[in-house]
Amino acid sequence: MVLHDLFFYAITFFVSLLVLVLVLFRTNFGRRRYKLPPSPISLPIIGHLHLIGTFPYKSFQKLSSRYGPLFHLRLGSVPCIVASSPEIVKELLLNNEKSFLTHPVTIAIHNISYGSSGFAFGPYDPIQKYMKKLSMSHLLTGNALVQLQPIREDEIQRFVRFLIDMSNAGRIVNLSEEFMKLSNNIVTRMMLSMRYSGKKDQAVEILKLTREVTKIYGESNLSDIFGFLRVFDFQGFLKRSNDIQRRYHALLEKIMAEREKIREMKKEKTTHDSDGVGDFLDILLDALADEKSEIKITRDNIMASVLDLITASSDTSASAVEWALAELINHPNIFKKAREEINSVVGKTRLVEESDLPNLPYLQAIFKEALRLHPPVPLLIRESTQDCKVGGYDIPAKTRLFVNLWSMSRDPKIWKDPLEFKPERFMIISKLSIDQGEYLPFGTGRRGCPGKLLAQLEVTTILAAMIQCFDWKVVGNDSMVDMTERFGLTVPKAHPLMLVPVTFFDPFNFN
Repeated sequence: MVLHDLFFYAITFFVSLLVLVLVLFRTNFGRRRYKLPPSPISLPIIGHLHLIGTFPYKSFQKLSSRYGPLFHLRLGSVPCIVASSPEIVKELLLNNEKSFLTHPVTIAIHNISYGSSGFAFGPYDPIQKYMKKLSMSHLLTGNALVQLQPIREDEIQRFVRFLIDMSNAGRIVNLSEEFMKLSNNIVTRMMLSMRYSGKKDQAVEILKLTREVTKIYGESNLSDIFGFLRVFDFQGFLKRSNDIQRRYHALLEKIMAEREKIREMKKEKTTHDSDGVGDFLDILLDALADEKSEIKITRDNIMASVLDLITASSDTSASAVEWALAELINHPNIFKKAREEINSVVGKTRLVEESDLPNLPYLQAIFKEALRLHPPVPLLIRESTQDCKVGGYDIPAKTRLFVNLWSMSRDPKIWKDPLEFKPERFMIISKLSIDQGEYLPFGTGRRGCPGKLLAQLEVTTILAAMIQCFDWKVVGNDSMVDMTERFGLTVPKAHPLMLVPVTFFDPFNFN
């Protein structure tokens, strides 16, 4: 039995070695055909992985200072280019947009998102465009945002009441946790008409799964870096992602089945084809049932798209509010100026609302500056679908692109005093001057973030309420918030934002 096992492992080793040699041969052969961007010296097998630390965007920034704003790397068996200047980014994502309309898909993403059946990670094909169109027109822009505004308003009011209760009790609040719940409640109510209640229900399970999905999407898997390792699943990503997908599928299938039953009962009572429930899930089910539609979608498309929207909306919005509030606490003069602006516009008789935002330019500048220093996604990641030329260099198909937004937001060639939190810079910078590749917190082009307008409304209104209604005490002896970050899908704070709210203005009980 032992000899049999040794023989098996020996055969596995030599087969893996043969595959590796073939991969390296093909990589080196490919290099001779292309004029690639500058590159550091690589090592056998691992390529340039030894140059990448815990925070890849920081490692890329260091390499960029030596090899320029466009350089080439090989991370294991994955050929990559890294861009970190507005000129190069513009040439890549605007002039050559058609070559970079695909997001690379990891093992975890592929398994959890039904083989990339949603619009976030799916190929840029008719189904992806159709699902994005439904999301934009019925959830994320224009009249849809106006119609869904009462949901956002109600959730923010609930949240302020909760914080007032915590203030009255002198309780410490984990704002990182609560901002996540708030963002999740907003998006799940808008999409599925359900919210987190703290009890064991479907909304609680959705929040739990959202956290697991965000976590696994942000982790590194050796099997994604070394293709020949995919069959082994050394780190258990395949097992974990399959478990998450199984639980998510069972949950959403139950939610959809319950909704379909309600729709059928309502349909039997009326002569109309529409069920009249009216949230985004109903829109998707209408599209699924539409036999006349030129684009035929499946239940997998619906489930994957719902997951994409919930995951992206919850985590990025919560992270944006968290970082912005942390910066304001560490800059009390800016906090005071923001409160004065809110009070001058809103007064002291009601809670700030979305309709006030156009009259709060300094608040909006704070939002933009927070996104500059703490971009929700520090690296825009795409993959080339065809050969193209950028900056005089050849970019082969199947090359992974990293746009280092984190580095660009700290580049002194672009920003004056780049490491300083200065919202005033956005009071004088025109939209035109920051729309040419210098400032892209939501990406750009056809694969840019579709939830940009929702995020702007949601994050700035939540932040405004935090400024208007509360002073904040930092837990511990230090009066400053620790701004250390940890690597993840959205670069969260290394330590939760633990604060004691002190009620400054109670909009529900004023004299």
